[in-house]
Amino acid sequence: MTESATPAADLRGKMRRTYRLMPDEEARAYLMRQHVAHVATVDESGWPYVNPLVYIYEGGDILYLHTGAEPGHFLKNLQHSPRICLEVSEMGPLHPGHRFACNSALVYTSVMVWGIIRIIDDREQKALFFDRLLEKYGDPSWQFEPGYPAIDKIILYELPIEVLTGKRSKGLSH
Repeated sequence: MTESATPAADLRGKMRRTYRLMPDEEARAYLMRQHVAHVATVDESGWPYVNPLVYIYEGGDILYLHTGAEPGHFLKNLQHSPRICLEVSEMGPLHPGHRFACNSALVYTSVMVWGIIRIIDDREQKALFFDRLLEKYGDPSWQFEPGYPAIDKIILYELPIEVLTGKRSKGLSH
């Protein structure tokens, strides 16, 4: 690969198979229902790093993630470049192809999000994030004492969504 003097085209959200593009409203609804986001960052040497994270997305143009407060690959990469790509997906069955295996088709749904992430230090926003996290991932029968005494042991990230696309394959329609 060679470096070019002209800037590369921005391909975020561009799709070759446009017939698989989900309407924006459906893609956002799918993003709300999923549980694990795979978040890609790039380090100073240009190496990609993908981290599976839980997240909160309640519609609109903001998504929230968190990590532990100990510095690791994710935070170091964001300090280098706050641009991220986030993906959620679900795989369905493989439909057998006609005559040859290479004519088979996989049923799947995926949503991709791109944006520039920022750290939120506000304790009230962190508490609200944890409230939503417990609603989404917890059991309603759980009982806890009020408050989050370990709240300073996490980093809360806010991702303003710049580009969002959803893609769906229904496999083969025999």
